[in-house]
Amino acid sequence: MTDKPFWKKKSLKNLSRSEWESLCDGCGRCCLHKIEDIDTGEIALTNVSCCYLDLKTCRCSDYENRQKNVLDCVNLTADQVPDLKWLPDTCGYRLVAEGRDLHWWHPLLSGKQDTVHRAGISVRHKAISEDEVDDIEDYVQQWISNKDNIFKKP
Repeated sequence: MTDKPFWKKKSLKNLSRSEWESLCDGCGRCCLHKIEDIDTGEIALTNVSCCYLDLKTCRCSDYENRQKNVLDCVNLTADQVPDLKWLPDTCGYRLVAEGRDLHWWHPLLSGKQDTVHRAGISVRHKAISEDEVDDIEDYVQQWISNKDNIFKKP
């Protein structure tokens, strides 16, 4: 009998720091700027990334100092996950919080960091750095979750 992986045995609140960090699939979507409509509270997603997001790896280039460098950078916690509606449906944190399994391309299942990119889930080749943008409203996207690719291996 095979032991269940940690994300099927533990709640988000009970994960070690290492387990927590490994749930991040490296898609980079949480590092895209969001615009909130003051009147409706609706959140629009853009394809504009934080200047610290490495657009090739889709990882923060200064992860340890991200909250000092970017004051509104979200320090994601287990308590926040259910309330952050802008987290993608494919997000490992969201999936575990909802009792669902990780997708085939998640590095914890594939054993490779690049499957999130090969599956077309990450922002690689889709995002632009905030350093190159004048008017962020010009970059609002109708974000597609790429559901056709979620369950199909290339």
